[in-house]
Amino acid sequence: MNTQNVWFVTGASKGLGLSLVKQLLTGGQRVAATSRSLDDLVRAVGTHDHFLPLAVDLKTESSVAQAIAQTITAFGRIDVVVNNAGFGLVGSLEELSDAESRENFEVNVFGSLNVIRNVMPHLRAQQSGHIFNISSIGGFTGAFPGFGIYCATKFAVVGFSESLAEEVKSFGVHVTVVEPGYFRTDFLTSGSLNVPGNQIEAYQAVRDSQQTHQSQINGNQPGDPEKAVAALIRIASESNPPLHLFLGQDAYDMAHEKIKAVQRDLETWKAVTVSTGFETANA
Repeated sequence: MNTQNVWFVTGASKGLGLSLVKQLLTGGQRVAATSRSLDDLVRAVGTHDHFLPLAVDLKTESSVAQAIAQTITAFGRIDVVVNNAGFGLVGSLEELSDAESRENFEVNVFGSLNVIRNVMPHLRAQQSGHIFNISSIGGFTGAFPGFGIYCATKFAVVGFSESLAEEVKSFGVHVTVVEPGYFRTDFLTSGSLNVPGNQIEAYQAVRDSQQTHQSQINGNQPGDPEKAVAALIRIASESNPPLHLFLGQDAYDMAHEKIKAVQRDLETWKAVTVSTGFETANA
């Protein structure tokens, strides 16, 4: 990998973001990384000549713009952007308040858009760059009771990543949306997985899903986060990187299940689907 690359990574004080920053620094990369708490970030990563820790509120565009400017001042450029920051939310659509739902979108969607909006002028000017947007297998299939809003945020990340890829390819900028399965990080702990303030007893399937994720899946996820970030680093060095990068055997399997389900619906209801056009007059 080019040791002159400059990486900008959000949500870097824990989880995949922290693992990524540590591997990058070990590999000789220059890294600007963000967290809501500068102390937490420095404590987690330590000090390094090639490391620029930044306290950033991703929901505030001026804070994001300042972080991008500080990175350019410190390192002269930005080559790879990783929009990693986000949090989980489990609760039925009826249970979750407007404020709770919007907060998940503010961080998981609009935070990444704030970064993209402020970094693209630099990537366009240098006619190169790679943007990684961290989504989830929950951004490809929504078949998780209680994760409707979270899945909606991650579906949004997939959608705008696909459009962004078309918008920026003429500038030499690559886009990859990463869709991981379950990886053994602290994502399912109380610090990263929010629950609704108003829980409704009738939603037993949601409570069961919540209990399963917090008590059984948490700590037993099959994915190795170190291998996940190593794969991401490898993809950053590819000349023709994928638009979609699924990570984990579970993500691979669930993606195929979703594709097969869509194909079944397409073929089962093809007659209805294709019957909706205007009639063509016979010659």
